[in-house]
Amino acid sequence: MTKNYEIKSFNNENEAKKLLLESRNRIDEIDNELFDLISQRTSLAKDIVLAKDYLDMPIYDKSREDAIHEKVRRVSEEKNLDVDIIDQILDMLTILNKNEQKKIIRRNVDGKY
Repeated sequence: MTKNYEIKSFNNENEAKKLLLESRNRIDEIDNELFDLISQRTSLAKDIVLAKDYLDMPIYDKSREDAIHEKVRRVSEEKNLDVDIIDQILDMLTILNKNEQKKIIRRNVDGKY
């Protein structure tokens, strides 16, 4: 969902301050939504790692990560986002999930799952 934003002109300082406040509030809301989505994404690590463990698969799946990176590049270009930065964000999310999966594997080995 891409919106085209126009450059706003202001009639006075209060209009500019109001837009600034509204925009910052919306960014805060979006950040909270992002945190919720990251939390949901990371919570799936347990299901994924337990299935991988049962199937005797390694945590790292290069073909899956390559496919995800390709999708991210394509979607980033479609939405006119900086591909390199979005790719770095994906790398961070992937690291977060792999770290969570490693913790779960250690707990599983220690008999906690």
